[in-house]
Amino acid sequence: MEREMKKILDTLSAQGASYADMRIVERQMESIVVKNSRLDRNTESQNRGFGIRVLFDGAWGFACSFEQTPEEFVRVAEEALKMARGAAKLGKEKVKLAPVKAARGSWKSPCKVNPLHVKKEQKVELLFAACKEMEIPGVLVARASFDFFVEKKLFASTEGSYTDQEIVISGAGIEATALEGDENQNRSYPNSFGGNYVQAGYEYIERLDLVKHARKIAEEAVALLKAPQAPSGQKTVILDSSQVGLQIHESCGHPTELDRVLGMELGFAGGSFLSPDKKGKFRYGSDKITIVADATCPEGIGTFAFDDEGVPAQVTTLIDHGNFVGYLSSRETAAQFGEESNGTMRGDGWNSLPLIRMTNINLNPGDWSLDEMIKETEDGLLMVTNRSWSIDDQRLNFQFGTEMAYEIKNGSLGKLYKNATYTGITPEFWGSCDAVASKKFWELWGLPNCGKGEPVQTMFVGHGASPARYRNVRVGVGKW
Repeated sequence: MEREMKKILDTLSAQGASYADMRIVERQMESIVVKNSRLDRNTESQNRGFGIRVLFDGAWGFACSFEQTPEEFVRVAEEALKMARGAAKLGKEKVKLAPVKAARGSWKSPCKVNPLHVKKEQKVELLFAACKEMEIPGVLVARASFDFFVEKKLFASTEGSYTDQEIVISGAGIEATALEGDENQNRSYPNSFGGNYVQAGYEYIERLDLVKHARKIAEEAVALLKAPQAPSGQKTVILDSSQVGLQIHESCGHPTELDRVLGMELGFAGGSFLSPDKKGKFRYGSDKITIVADATCPEGIGTFAFDDEGVPAQVTTLIDHGNFVGYLSSRETAAQFGEESNGTMRGDGWNSLPLIRMTNINLNPGDWSLDEMIKETEDGLLMVTNRSWSIDDQRLNFQFGTEMAYEIKNGSLGKLYKNATYTGITPEFWGSCDAVASKKFWELWGLPNCGKGEPVQTMFVGHGASPARYRNVRVGVGKW
């Protein structure tokens, strides 16, 4: 295949393209959902195709196809070149690419047991068992699910790059929905909205032990129906690891995407408050906050060896002890600042143009234990597992809700609360962080459906975090 791809790319160069690349992507997917001891979804799918991107006279062209024949390779290459030539006539600012060394290599994510090779009956039986444990009085819906992805990708460019990658992702989760009158409450494990996802095989599913955790989840959902409403006012807040992960995603990951900063996403996803003049000069948070983009993190679903421009995976510091120091960039955006790409360009399939996407955006652990943070809190809330989120298109003002919260009084956990929410302004919120838990409490969370682009693309991204404490946070609803 390398020979076939090189032949197409050499022809494009001979016809005047200053740069071109080609991706061949194959993805297999399986999704199984059980609800109330009934098989609700059982789907398998596979798609395969290729896309060719061409830069001609400073303008991009792109074309793709699911049919992989020598004749179709030629046709699609000609179409992409034709589009680039047409775009070049529009007279817009010409695209320049930051330099990169030719990438060559093969990489596979760790996988002991391919989840697609595990018998369907075994997987369904486990989900039924988890649901049965959750079916207690008060629980209206017991849901358990698996999602598996296997992706193979070839990449070649006119600069001599040729890479071969294979990624296996496994995800699972359980959720209990309790109902009383007009009110319902949810509890999830290991996370909400489908659970958690990692780069691993079926061994991760066994590690989660869904059945063991199912009864507790159901009992908590029922208990929330009787719990009092979470209070309103100004309090110290401790967020669990998963909620810190989502907070990172929305208020740190997205605003550091350089295409958003430069206005390329304004029509759909929005922009960013992190204008170029802030780099190296803006106080993003307290000195407890160091956030890195790590495309090499073991088991992270934002991990790879090469991005979709052939740039090697990297670890890039975005926030260094509270100081904003870096963006997520592509070859095109990095060139505008005389820098090199830090390798964050990915497309969600063969028929998508690559975009700047988060890799694994992680909060470095601190040196606290969760117990220590609680003991040094006089009046606060411990907030657990995301339930809702909202943030403006510049990534400044936000409001999040969690499935449950616990009162903290004089250093001890107290009553259970429902419908807990908190709100804030991004740099003020991160500036209020005075404690981050240690590596012992650090967990990696996978988000398989981060949306961006128009037409929208969904991407696998990861977030590693420990529980963290924030002072003087506005919680609940009402006037403060």
